[in-house]
Amino acid sequence: MFHLTTALDAASAVPLYEQLYESLAEEMRTGAIPAGTRMPGKRRLAAELSVSVNTVDAAYQLLAAEGYLESRERSGFYVQEYLALPVRPAAPPPAALLPQPEAGPPVQPVRYDLSTRGVDPALFPFRTWARLQKELLYSSPELLTHGDAQGDIELRQALADYLEEYRGVRCRAEQVVVGAGLEYLLGLLAPLLPGPAAVENPGYPRARRVLENNGVSCCCLPVDVDGLSIEALSRSGAAVCYVTPSHQFPTGATMPAGRRAELLHWASRRPGERYIIEDDYDSEFRFDTRPLPSLQGMAGADGPVVYLSTCSRSLAPSIRIAYMVLPVQLLPAWRAAYRLYSSPVSRFEQQTLARFINEGYFTRHLARERVAYKARRDALVRALNAAFAPGELRFSGLHTGLHLLAALRDAPPDAALRAAAEAEGVRLSLLSDYDLTGSARGLAGTLVLGYGSLADDACPSVGETLRKICTAARDASVTV
Repeated sequence: MFHLTTALDAASAVPLYEQLYESLAEEMRTGAIPAGTRMPGKRRLAAELSVSVNTVDAAYQLLAAEGYLESRERSGFYVQEYLALPVRPAAPPPAALLPQPEAGPPVQPVRYDLSTRGVDPALFPFRTWARLQKELLYSSPELLTHGDAQGDIELRQALADYLEEYRGVRCRAEQVVVGAGLEYLLGLLAPLLPGPAAVENPGYPRARRVLENNGVSCCCLPVDVDGLSIEALSRSGAAVCYVTPSHQFPTGATMPAGRRAELLHWASRRPGERYIIEDDYDSEFRFDTRPLPSLQGMAGADGPVVYLSTCSRSLAPSIRIAYMVLPVQLLPAWRAAYRLYSSPVSRFEQQTLARFINEGYFTRHLARERVAYKARRDALVRALNAAFAPGELRFSGLHTGLHLLAALRDAPPDAALRAAAEAEGVRLSLLSDYDLTGSARGLAGTLVLGYGSLADDACPSVGETLRKICTAARDASVTV
């Protein structure tokens, strides 16, 4: 026989049967009511607790449903064997009671964002996008159901047609995979790759991190004025090469046709055992020269090139639509691994983008963006030339993308530049930030200036602020 130790509170907002259930369950968990115990009859326990039989019955039914009790016909309810939960360590004291670290210097608010990932949200085609999406919401309820793992066929076909016309990519819709960002797609691709990967240095640190997080070892190879060194690639033993040939990130170098042909020959020497990953991340924004065709277009639909690109720059980072064009020979492996997956991109977003492309809005939108970003790039360069002494800055990487490089003559240490920029509330990168090995030479003293999210009328002030940062960095390095 046992005695219930917890009183029931009729005035509580918690129903009596729940109070009884919680109390009995706790005693069973702690062993106060041991396994094998026959529970008192419902009428008897109801009389003892001064509650209704229905209250006891509801509590018993809950306990039986959760495995605490077993109902035996004509015998009643018996306590089941229960493995006690492991003892948890004592909870740490609340954060408010912990000793607080000494307050550091106040963090400056960001006045100018010159990071390389910025875009101008004011250029987003709000009205057109909203209209297309609203029409789909009312006319296409089937988009609330699951879609194809590779993405909706309408979007894949629209992307294939667009890429063929504007980037020379040669593929069919069945080769296109739509995903929520380049990192997601690269993570899916990594297990299908045949071996270690070579990445550019300086280069895109996220690509290396994603590959390594998915079990692909990486070696970092040097970049020159024509892009990745093919000589270093041939010596590396890599089976995969990750490159940004149209606009090397972050140096801005364009890989010429001759170097591209060498890279394709490197892959073709071992068919099926070597692949090139072509990240064409911002090729839409080429301002002064006609872009070279994609590597994938040079290699063909059955060539060794995986093509990657995204809508983060052309539309908005929050519209998580990126796409990958797989070589024909990788399709069976991809489908075997991922055919049961669901697409991580909303079907409404996919179909909106498909219509946006097919109805000609995308190319017109890109044309407007190119005009706006080119004007902003020119304004920033003029402002820098006006603020700095002649010959103090040397620009590169101006022809494509949404960032440029400005190399300083007699540059102060990069650490001093970083500190001075933070003190002025300027968010920017230095070329040395993209050194993936920490040992590359010749990267110090170069500013990487993104102008995607820079306000047009802020350029003159940005030029003066950057000059002030460089002066402060020089003064600080002299006094140390």
